Amino acid sequence: MKLTSNTDWMIPRRDLPRIILSSGEPAGIGPDLVIGLQQSGKSIKHLTVVGDPALLQQRAGKLNADVPFIPVSAGEQQTRTDAVHILPVALKQPVVAGELNHANADYVLNMLAMAAQACLRGQYDALVTGPVQKSTINEAGIPFTGHTEFLAEQCGTGLPVMLLCCPQLRVALVTTHLPLRDVAAAITAERLSATLEIIHRDMRRRFGLSRPRITVCGLNPHAGEEGHLGHEEQAIIDPVLETLRQQGMCLLGPVAADTAFREDVRRETDVFACMYHDQGLPVLKGLGFGEAVNVTLGLPIIRTSVDHGTALSLAGTGKARADSLMAAIELAETLATHQSTGNHA
Repeated sequence: MKLTSNTDWMIPRRDLPRIILSSGEPAGIGPDLVIGLQQSGKSIKHLTVVGDPALLQQRAGKLNADVPFIPVSAGEQQTRTDAVHILPVALKQPVVAGELNHANADYVLNMLAMAAQACLRGQYDALVTGPVQKSTINEAGIPFTGHTEFLAEQCGTGLPVMLLCCPQLRVALVTTHLPLRDVAAAITAERLSATLEIIHRDMRRRFGLSRPRITVCGLNPHAGEEGHLGHEEQAIIDPVLETLRQQGMCLLGPVAADTAFREDVRRETDVFACMYHDQGLPVLKGLGFGEAVNVTLGLPIIRTSVDHGTALSLAGTGKARADSLMAAIELAETLATHQSTGNHA
């Protein structure tokens, strides 16, 4: 299992915050990545994994990995550096690597809920989530659109904001998992204003930026072409940006998305605000796939995640790459450190 990480873009830390990691879809590569962390040489004494100990032990055997697992209770301090500390959650049915079983959908959501509640109680400083299989959860009859929305419900937060970041780029989304036909109607002045306020606030308190520079993409081609290709820029986006500029925010836009991500613009931008999922994320993943991290802004807790799926065909093969998981853990540590120290660049 290859374990590499390029984290020069993150700020060094002294004391590592307490991290809780949800191990994700049990039939996917989440358990493999947990095992790989212990073998990577990275200190994980500050890390608690949520999952089924028997599953992890079984997967370790399949990978020929000698990994000790120690059950712990929520918030319990770990002392051993040679073991993976597990907050136990029981599977509903046995797991075969690579084979989905919707009977274990509750297991996945129970892990997430347990981890989120432990963070809300202050037992951990940040939550990192492994990949889940949305289709399997939906097939179990449970409405689920993604981690972002589920965690917002757990935390009692009205509007979560999805942010993905890699060494070259940060992209935040005004709308997330919506069909394209529904996007325009969802771009309201209230939603856009609230989203930009959350981005601005969390860039300050968690990323340490005293005055974050936010570049806002238009919704339509050419940012509406002065109203000839759509009116959302003139009717909604421009007025919101002007109001927020008067409140002191540093906002550029709305700019045409097809030229927004030029290198010269990226140099002058701390985060891009994109109107929909596939407006900015293809650019980000093209630049930094494998080392990108998903962050949920607007929550009372810190949450980061991998930028990839469950990779069922790789589960149990030893070929899974843990680059993104390691980056997610290290970014969670950095964000928690910024929040605890109030350090602004």
